[in-house]
Amino acid sequence: MTPPPRAYLTGLRLLARRELTTAQLRARLMRRGLEPDDVDAALARLRADGALDDRRAARAYASAAVRIKGRGPLRVRRELDALGLDEDTVRAAVDEAFEDADEATLLDRAIDRRLRGPIRDQGHLRRLHQYLVRLGFGPAAALAALRRRRRS
Repeated sequence: MTPPPRAYLTGLRLLARRELTTAQLRARLMRRGLEPDDVDAALARLRADGALDDRRAARAYASAAVRIKGRGPLRVRRELDALGLDEDTVRAAVDEAFEDADEATLLDRAIDRRLRGPIRDQGHLRRLHQYLVRLGFGPAAALAALRRRRRS
């Protein structure tokens, strides 16, 4: 069964702008008022054509989150989970994104972006620590990086 051109072509246009997961594309097509059967058929054809690939979308998202946004592994994993991806896809994307990235360097960059001058007191240290944890770095790694920074 060939999907109606509208659902398929709309899906192609959306994927031409950026990588999307199957769940994201399904939601966007449904918001446009397309019939669920038409959307399912279009998604199946897009997957068969190679235009829609959850693994590729996950890798692209994770890579951008690390390289551009400077996020840590815990947050990247959480965000990929929220996109409706399966655990194996999430794990592979996070592992690949952090393959070339040094977490200590990412932590230092995040601290540099936030810190102006020395760490003033315990309250300041605590706020910086919370910021790093929200970025997705482990609490112990964040604290170690802040202690290194405080000593230097």
